Amino acid sequence: MAIIGILGTPYNVIERSPFWWNKVSYTRQSFIDVFQDLGHTAIILPVDQPENAEKYMKLVDKIVLTGGADIAPRFYHEEPHQKLETTDPSRDAFELAAVKAAINENKAILGVCRGLQLLNVYFGGTLYQDLSQTSSDIKHRQSPTPQEIPTHHVTIKKNSSLGFLPEEYLVNSFHHQVIKDLGQDLTAIAHATDGFVEAIENTNKRILAVQWHPECTWQTEHFDKEIFRYFAEEL
Repeated sequence: MAIIGILGTPYNVIERSPFWWNKVSYTRQSFIDVFQDLGHTAIILPVDQPENAEKYMKLVDKIVLTGGADIAPRFYHEEPHQKLETTDPSRDAFELAAVKAAINENKAILGVCRGLQLLNVYFGGTLYQDLSQTSSDIKHRQSPTPQEIPTHHVTIKKNSSLGFLPEEYLVNSFHHQVIKDLGQDLTAIAHATDGFVEAIENTNKRILAVQWHPECTWQTEHFDKEIFRYFAEEL
């Protein structure tokens, strides 16, 4: 049984908070549910000061980087684009420190959506701050289609960490940013039909990340549940 540390998402907008005007650190219940269903233990790691990241790594076997706000472009040396959305530099700084600590401790990392983008930035990569900067004609933010319904195809690289998926795979999609320059030491292992990266890996550093949200579909899409099993039991 693995102890999975899910890095928490902060909710800092007090005037719109559904939590009785309190700041909170939370995660989607579906992340907890899938690991419990697989027989593992999940705990939420709250956003903290970067210097405390190493302490949290002592508590867990592996970590998950989840979705959320845009990554502040200062972390990849760009100025904010007009269509950049909400950022949270404190979360960015803590998660980057947590990635460093996990790698130093040789602990596996799973990134989901924003988590993929943060890992790319950690390894020196960059992002398109909005898909309007690209020529893509795919709807990568599928709302109002419900999150549990896959909407666009990705092509999976065989002989990769996701080699157990069908080569042409249908995924859900809720993002307006994509990888521009791939980070050093990362390999792209899935692409959308517009050419943008949909999954990355670094097998030596025990890293796997996907741009879609398998936590929303693991109960209906067998292969999305398999992503979590592979991460928890094999990576």
